[in-house]
Amino acid sequence: MKSPLLSLRAALVLLMGVLVGVGAGVLGALGGAAPAQAVLTGVAAFGVAVPFFDHLVG
Repeated sequence: MKSPLLSLRAALVLLMGVLVGVGAGVLGALGGAAPAQAVLTGVAAFGVAVPFFDHLVG
């Protein structure tokens, strides 16, 4: 049997980071930001959320 590509912990941390990033981007877009600015908001939120959740889950 092959080993999984990602551990369960890594998958959970990345999933939560993606959810936070998408949520922040959608909220930015609904708040009237330009599409590029909403994407950058989501990417920044993802970048901050992954280390936070890594520390929280670990």
